[in-house]
Amino acid sequence: MSAVGKSANCVRSGDGDARNTEAWLPGIPHILPHGKVFTIQIGSESFLLSGASISSDAPSYFSEWFGRQLANQDDKQHVKPLYIDRDPETFRDIVRHLQGYHIAPRDGPHFVRLFADAQFYRIPKLMSQLFESEIFISIGSQHFQINRDLFNSPGNSPNYFTLGFAVFFSSPGEVFPGLNREGLLRPPSILPPEVPGRSAEIFREILHLLRGYPVQIRSPEHRQQLLRDCKYFHLKGLEQTLIPHEISYNPKRGRHEILIRLEDIKPSGISFCADHPAPPPDGSGRPVYVPGWVHYARPYVDEQPRELILEISGEHTHIDWRHSRAEFIGTTNQLITGLLQVITNKLALPISTEWPMGLKMIERMNNVNTSSTGPSSPGNTPLSDDKVKVHLGPECYISMDGEEFYDREGIPTVEIERENATSIDAGVFDGRTGSDTGRSEGVGGGGGGASPIIWPNSQYGSLSRPASTKSQSVGPSSHPRKRLKRKGSMEEGGEWMIKRGQWRLRIQTVHGPDGRATRLEAIMVGVKLEAFSGEHGRNSSRAFLN
Repeated sequence: MSAVGKSANCVRSGDGDARNTEAWLPGIPHILPHGKVFTIQIGSESFLLSGASISSDAPSYFSEWFGRQLANQDDKQHVKPLYIDRDPETFRDIVRHLQGYHIAPRDGPHFVRLFADAQFYRIPKLMSQLFESEIFISIGSQHFQINRDLFNSPGNSPNYFTLGFAVFFSSPGEVFPGLNREGLLRPPSILPPEVPGRSAEIFREILHLLRGYPVQIRSPEHRQQLLRDCKYFHLKGLEQTLIPHEISYNPKRGRHEILIRLEDIKPSGISFCADHPAPPPDGSGRPVYVPGWVHYARPYVDEQPRELILEISGEHTHIDWRHSRAEFIGTTNQLITGLLQVITNKLALPISTEWPMGLKMIERMNNVNTSSTGPSSPGNTPLSDDKVKVHLGPECYISMDGEEFYDREGIPTVEIERENATSIDAGVFDGRTGSDTGRSEGVGGGGGGASPIIWPNSQYGSLSRPASTKSQSVGPSSHPRKRLKRKGSMEEGGEWMIKRGQWRLRIQTVHGPDGRATRLEAIMVGVKLEAFSGEHGRNSSRAFLN
């Protein structure tokens, strides 16, 4: 007889007097006689359990087995033992649970054995305890024990573990649904949960982050590994904290800003901040338009939105500086189109019927291989033409062919409306400047009213940066200021290729000939650009292979 069986035999002193037994075990239901001892044979070992121990977590397979015998036999003292061909070592932990001790799984295999046998024996309290206990899983051939409380932060639940674990074990009540246990000696085997195709080292760092500790990002590749596994395990909140971003306060503008890549934008984080409250309707029935800036808050992470600065990389942006228009190609064009349509939805503007974009388009941001069934163009949104208007003011830093670009005489720019009484950009604004009555025809044409382009002259000297204080001498060691008039810029169609660019997104009103606002339009306001003036400039940045 096992040691556990001997210790269980001590309750036999109350055999035959169930009422005396219930007097000192008041919290246990009277399913089986508390003082009676029952024999359970598990594999090669016999266990003696009192009716009180079996009844403490019932109804179960044991209580039903012995209860039927007691109900069908005249001689209540002789009950046949129950034999089950299972692991006695695992059952020893179950006996301790029935005797009132707390048991905890040691690792993944031990958890699976306990959970499977608790389900097979239909021990309800133990099943519930194990189902709500820590998660045991093997990742990259290493065992992990995960506290469920780690996933309480916003955006991190439900996830791969909470959902996958529940599906793996069906439900707290049944891991073998539909299995007939009558006369069954052995339930089907199950394997511990395992994710062999993931890195144990990366997952250990993810757990470190979930516990609130910082992890040093060693390289962009390391960040991508963390982000890839966060996406795989559906840890959306943690993913938002890991994406490349920068949060700062701009004292010149008096605003908090967030710099984030275009491909990392989520529709739920986009918002619009108007320059001022909307004026009351004038009674004409026309909609009231208010200009403002696009803001962004990372989902699950940021409590307040900040002014958005988009970063666009990959040489997918071409600027026609003669007409202040930007053209986007490839996946960047799809992302910009989706972003403008989401802003359209936020502003409750009419949705274009030419080609439905909406949230469906921006959801393709995370899957660049998704095939499109139609054309993607910012012109399919109410906020822009096919080529988006851009504003390159004196505050925009431009690096042209690897050198800072100073002289901007002859470069037109789209005017930006004033915000209340504070001018965003130096220049003249009369309420109609930079507006037109409808979509422009062609790249730089206007429908009616004033031209959307302001051509600077001596009257608008503030549109170019102050003269450089550096020496302008020309010699072997001198670096003259970067000028616009050169082959590759003026003679190649007036188009710049943008290697990397940072942009604010302005939504402003378009005024008709009568000075009334007729609609809203999107203008990308340059913050910092790394540009090539043409093929010559791009080739100059090429590096030779090692």
